[in-house]
This record gives sequence, structure tokens and C-alpha cells, in this order.
Amino acid sequence: MRYLPLLLLLLVACHAPKATQQHKHTKTNSTVSKPTTKPSEKPAAKAAIGERKANAVATYYHNKFNGRKTSSGEVFSNQKFTAAHRTLPFGTQLRVTNPLNGKSVVVKVNDRGPFTKGKDLDLSHKAFMQITDNPNKGNLSVLIEVLSE
Repeated sequence: MRYLPLLLLLLVACHAPKATQQHKHTKTNSTVSKPTTKPSEKPAAKAAIGERKANAVATYYHNKFNGRKTSSGEVFSNQKFTAAHRTLPFGTQLRVTNPLNGKSVVVKVNDRGPFTKGKDLDLSHKAFMQITDNPNKGNLSVLIEVLSE
């Protein structure tokens, strides 16, 4: 008899519907957040060698990112020739050309970004400064060419 309340509690707990279950025909006003996918978890796009993108907008990394890990796991250095792209596979070699002066650099994709609308590529400071004519300008219209995967 003294275990009867415990037994009843156990039976009720076993038959109660789960809080996360919801019938398909039931509508609720609450919003359910979907699991977010980190940019680095998105599948990388296949890069076709020789593929080009004209009128792309390139920016450069701020110095505060020096020493931090990139999405690929490498430690970022503004003194290397690297770039961030939203979808190209890590390790992809790109030729980035400033069509206004003909200067170009070859960079390796080792990070994800930029995540600002209208921007296509984040370059290391060293790479950006080698192709720009105006070091005070933060973005640049460029031609991007895939050299290798």
C-alpha cells in the first residue's frame, strides 16, 4: 500500500505525451527555431578550373583577425596570400585581378565569408594591398578566376 502513490506516479509519467511531440493537424502560434548551420558546415561548391567571375567585390580582413583560426582550421595571418569565400572548397587557388590597373595576386581559399550582402571575397591585407591603387579604400571591384581546386 505504501508504494501505491509511487506506482501511480510512474504510470502517469509513462503515458504522458512528450512535450516535443505535436500532431500534424495541430497548429500552434509558437515559433520553433530550426537548428542553425554554421557557414563552415555548408557543403562546398565544386570549383571549375578556369571559371571566372567579373565585377566581384573584394574586401580585406581587419588586423584583429590575426592569429585566430579560420573555418578551415588554419591560423589566419594578414601577411599571407589567403582569401575567404562563401562556397568554394578550402585549398582552391584563385587569381584575383584588379581590372582597373591589371594587377593580380594568387590566393588560397582557407576561410568562409564574407557574410555582408554584395561582397564576394575577403582577402588578406597583404593580397588586397598588392592589387589596389587606393590603400584607403576598403573594397575593390575584381575579376576572380579559379586556378585549381
